[in-house]
Amino acid sequence: MAAAAKLAVVAPGAPTTTARHRACAPLAVSSATPVTFSLSSVTNKQEAITSAATAVVKKEAVAPPTTGGRAEAALTTPPPACTWQEVHGANDWRGLVEPLHPLLRAEIVRYGELVAACYRAFDLDPRSKRYLNCKHGKRQMFRAVGMDGAGYAVTKYIYAAPDVALPMGAGRSRSKSRWMGYVAVASDGEAARLGRRDILVSFRGTVTGSEWLANFMSALAPARFDPADPRPDVRVESGFLSLYTSDDFSGKFTTGSCRNQLLSEISHLVAKHKNEGISITLAGHSMGSSLALLLGYDLAELGLNSYPNGGTIPITVYSFAGPRVGNLEFKNRCDQLGVKVLRVANVNDPVTKMPGVLFNESARVLAGRYELPWSKACYAHVGVEVALDFFEAGDIACVHDLQAYIDQLLKCTNDSPVASDSTIMKEEEEGMRRRVASMFESWRWQMVAVRAGELMQVLGI
Repeated sequence: MAAAAKLAVVAPGAPTTTARHRACAPLAVSSATPVTFSLSSVTNKQEAITSAATAVVKKEAVAPPTTGGRAEAALTTPPPACTWQEVHGANDWRGLVEPLHPLLRAEIVRYGELVAACYRAFDLDPRSKRYLNCKHGKRQMFRAVGMDGAGYAVTKYIYAAPDVALPMGAGRSRSKSRWMGYVAVASDGEAARLGRRDILVSFRGTVTGSEWLANFMSALAPARFDPADPRPDVRVESGFLSLYTSDDFSGKFTTGSCRNQLLSEISHLVAKHKNEGISITLAGHSMGSSLALLLGYDLAELGLNSYPNGGTIPITVYSFAGPRVGNLEFKNRCDQLGVKVLRVANVNDPVTKMPGVLFNESARVLAGRYELPWSKACYAHVGVEVALDFFEAGDIACVHDLQAYIDQLLKCTNDSPVASDSTIMKEEEEGMRRRVASMFESWRWQMVAVRAGELMQVLGI
């Protein structure tokens, strides 16, 4: 990638006008002070990621991982100690971003690789019997994609069927169920290393045409996840909501909605490990990050992140190249429920600016103290942002590519990124990149249409 990477953090509740500061100058960081951290300013590039092979972890400490066969350098200067709760956002990542803590960087990369496994395992060959499903069984998946040492066991595959209302009253687009990702739980050894039993849900991003259609359905709809308290003012993008909640009883491998599959499996795993320290980590790329955020809100709203004898299980969402999901009320409710969201976004990635290209969290005046009349009908990002800045003129699709995100995070630690584990994986990733590139060609008119639709929606036309 041609440009240097940057890290920007916008704390929840902060003014939406981002002021950027160089990390080399003394700066007092507060919840209202967005910070930009230039990765090129790291004195010793080896400090950005740490070794897990020889780390000894106690119950309250976090050990840096190795994922997907990547060799990671040891620290030359020990960073400030932090607990796994802090790395997972207990304090909204304050003090871990300027400079970027190596454990946080390693954790971001680790979960990014666990999301990348979804793309490597997804079958896009129309001639295959497993078309639009995972190519491998649950027990073999990590080994088959070159991540045998991931430290997790897959417990369930997740499927969804988009049911999207077409514009101008043209009916509905109903698609058959397809594989969206997986639920996994940390092994005993990984749980000992992490200091808790991590329940992971990993979602892939947009691949098929019906999923792209769901992405462009920018109308807001009430989530209404809790029947006892539906909160009609909490609204989310209708296409993502449909993908999350639509039932499909004709699927080859599963029945029921994506939502019901996930709530059932996570509840089962929480009950199974109720006598251990548990974390719930939801990670996704592009559309998958939207599903991860909807799931995080759903679990917290229903109180399913609670131990049977009391106490709250932390929920953390790692969003890679994710779009906006809901309105300002949705953002505020996620903050109230304690759902922690770390958004990794490339400033040149158009997906991260949608929906709400025109009307979004910036629809405020006087430094965010007052809201315009339509502010609650506008989209708003949730959580803390890690902003990267990269672009390659000859490969426009790279701005949204998950592997490009991961490589950019690693760039400050390795002069030459480690190659994929096999030639087959390289070919699969290159094929995925070409498909995404072809979709980007039509974005010029699509962005104009989205802006026009949002304007009509806000004006009530």
